[in-house]
Amino acid sequence: MPLKYQTGFGNEFATEAIEGALPIGQNSPQRVAYGLYAEQISGTAFTAPRSHNRRSWTYRIRPSAMHDEFKQMNHERMVNDFMQIPATPNQLRWDPLPMPVEKTDFIDGLTTMAGTGSPDTQIGCAIYLYAANGDMSRYFYSADGEFLIVPQQGCLLIKTEFGFLEVAPQEIALIPRGIRFQVMLPEGSARGYVCENFGSAFRLPDLGVIGSNGLANPRDFEIPVAQYENKEGDFELVAKFSGHLWSAKIGHSPLDVVAWHGNYAPCKYDLRRFNTIGSISYDHPDPSLFLVFQSQSDTPGVDAIDFVIFPPRWLAAENTFRPPWFHRNIAAEFMGLIHGVYDAKAEGFLPGGSSLHNCMAGHGPDAQTFAKASQIDTSCPQKVTDSLAFMFETRTILRPTLFAMKSPLRQVNYADCWQSLAKNFTSER
Repeated sequence: MPLKYQTGFGNEFATEAIEGALPIGQNSPQRVAYGLYAEQISGTAFTAPRSHNRRSWTYRIRPSAMHDEFKQMNHERMVNDFMQIPATPNQLRWDPLPMPVEKTDFIDGLTTMAGTGSPDTQIGCAIYLYAANGDMSRYFYSADGEFLIVPQQGCLLIKTEFGFLEVAPQEIALIPRGIRFQVMLPEGSARGYVCENFGSAFRLPDLGVIGSNGLANPRDFEIPVAQYENKEGDFELVAKFSGHLWSAKIGHSPLDVVAWHGNYAPCKYDLRRFNTIGSISYDHPDPSLFLVFQSQSDTPGVDAIDFVIFPPRWLAAENTFRPPWFHRNIAAEFMGLIHGVYDAKAEGFLPGGSSLHNCMAGHGPDAQTFAKASQIDTSCPQKVTDSLAFMFETRTILRPTLFAMKSPLRQVNYADCWQSLAKNFTSER
């Protein structure tokens, strides 16, 4: 049976799996209906401005405090220490993660590729690839940051405290900090990307001169309705705290919320619903025009993290080099490809692969793409089809992990794609 969703982003929602489970007019009455416990989950400071305050009230079978003592775990490829090796100014690119041979769930399948800042200071992010071939029997939450999950291959069924989400490639899921969840693989295996945002929660950008519509529209976001598990047994709860994983025994499913209301909840979004804005006269627009989410920093107009996509679209600019031009950027750009061929690269950038261009690292189209784009007839519109790429962009340097730098997935000759660019200069017009 297809899952049901509510729609909107940042709205106040109210949903109950059993009629009458939500209290009326009072968040924590002396006795909650059906013998439930009232518990508030706050994703922002209590005193945050109303427009930025995020919290939800849950009415659950057992309080979340009911579990055994946490004990630290090992996870060699999931690290948040970004000072292991010096950051490099070189352009970097990687092949996709291979599917694991042994049974691997979503958590064990996470591999840190790069990051910045620290979860302790609630600044920065960690960027992961994941490859998994097994359902999670345990439950997980991150106290360090929210999880922006970008599937590339294989559907995910994400069971959360607030309800269930089915998320396929070309869709994304956003799981808020601290929310407990479990990932199942309906197709048996899955691969993709995750950005764990340590800083301020992702939000939709203001539209400014674009007006009241465009980019990612709030009504296209889907939020789960209440759906609970009433299970007892020997389960495991895994917590990510201060960059490390911790495990505790728990005697029941923590996904036992029978009803909830508030605006702090997981959601999914279909990237194909993004309303792309572009140039219809001349010049290729800045990538900020493709912004889905932003995590704001303490500097107005400068985001801590941006999530940007490059979807199918018409290119209609005349007398213009249409692909992304050569550029150096104060921001660090970590790119991934969900499917198809990215319009600024001829080869080597594969679905499931990734690239990193750090602060002021020169990059742009390879020689083959440059030659083709320089000769195209721009009096005819051109449509980018069957392609979806994205970018996690940060204002601070992204430091690749030791695994990322030493991995055989790294394309050590990546910079060769620019070496055959010809010297076309002539002093005559």
